Amino acid sequence: MARQYFGTDGVRGRVGRFPITPDFALRLGFAAGETLVAHGRAQGHAHDGERPAVLIGKDTRISGYMLEAALEAGFAAAGVDVMLCGPLPTPAVAYLTRALRLAAGVVISASHNPYDDNGIKFFAAGGYKLPDAIEEEIEARLAEPMGCRPSAELGKARRIDDAAGRYIEFCKSTFPNEFDLRGLRLVVDCAHGAAYHVAPKVFHELGAEVIAVGAAPDGLNINAGVGATAPTHLQEQVLQHRADLGLALDGDADRLLMVDGGGRLFDGDELLYVIARRQQAEKGLAGVVGTLMSNLGFEQALGRLGIGFARAKVGDRYVLELMQEKGWPLGGENSGHIICLDRHTTGDGTVAALQVLAALRERGETLAQACADLTMFPQQLINVKFAAGFDWQADAGIRAATAQAERLLAGRGRVLLRPSGTEPLLRVMVEGEDAALVAAQAEAIASAVRAAAGT
Repeated sequence: MARQYFGTDGVRGRVGRFPITPDFALRLGFAAGETLVAHGRAQGHAHDGERPAVLIGKDTRISGYMLEAALEAGFAAAGVDVMLCGPLPTPAVAYLTRALRLAAGVVISASHNPYDDNGIKFFAAGGYKLPDAIEEEIEARLAEPMGCRPSAELGKARRIDDAAGRYIEFCKSTFPNEFDLRGLRLVVDCAHGAAYHVAPKVFHELGAEVIAVGAAPDGLNINAGVGATAPTHLQEQVLQHRADLGLALDGDADRLLMVDGGGRLFDGDELLYVIARRQQAEKGLAGVVGTLMSNLGFEQALGRLGIGFARAKVGDRYVLELMQEKGWPLGGENSGHIICLDRHTTGDGTVAALQVLAALRERGETLAQACADLTMFPQQLINVKFAAGFDWQADAGIRAATAQAERLLAGRGRVLLRPSGTEPLLRVMVEGEDAALVAAQAEAIASAVRAAAGT
């Protein structure tokens, strides 16, 4: 079945434009509720007379209130109880869904996108992303008329007041008991997003002196010049406050970048390397899952440690699927999605930061020292907008520019073109040993794309 609404990370788009409208959210809640009721009964998790329950969390976008109310009504109409936790990181919803033994978790967020975008994504009962097959069932039910259960069977809603506290304690539990963060001055950039009231407390309660920035959401400023999508702000704050380290989350706090005391930025590949190095030394590590965007230098450095490496399609759900297929506990993306399956079921920026800090504490190293054996290849990424229906693969000019770049790299680099899963963009990535050659060839291909797309 062709997927009409669900992308790589749920349903996402511009607020007020279909499908991010209150009427669609109402129908989506009902269709998801009907699907979850059917699956719960089929698997023996729900019986006649019992209502399944879901948790709804959100980030700090102003549109979250509207979508939350619509989803709540849709679930209630399907006979599903709703628990509301307010603004909370995506991984917190995944954790609470599992801890509270709920039928599903729902997150209202567009992650790293601007405030006027929003989205809706689901977690299954175990805290993992909803499987494609169930998303397809929900889409099929969306094609049917919306109904309503009899009054006696309607769902109820209630608010969970201690959700943030539960998640804070969970995050702290992933940090080794023998370590603390005393003596560490840490800048925590929350992107004016969902972690604004939880991430600073996690690090403070573990002993760090915390300087919280990007922690004053107003509904409109999420990801606006702060957080993991604007790391320059974190670099400036670390230098200004003379901090030892800084960490930046994105709007829903499932992504992490870090900065050392000198202002150097470390991306997801480098942070994964630090975690992998510790896991390999502690208990052995068969392999790490990255993506098509993962740096060649990262792959080579893992190889020198005797750690296998496999590339998944871009998107944390695909990373997770390959991790489960191979039985490997660690994976992620260079954008900062890091999944530690020995700690959590999904990518979690706060938990990932704690694993990096544990590795540094254990060896008494700085981030730069921990990455000393990792030499990253220059990598240039250019995003090119295109209109719906643009067939970039069929364009002769784009194919010629790509072939020319591959010839010049002569097997010592990579060229990757891929459409974004959430925006009308073609991502052009070139990677190789020669930074000047990489930059020139990325621009040459991007120019060919612009010419073909008319942008």
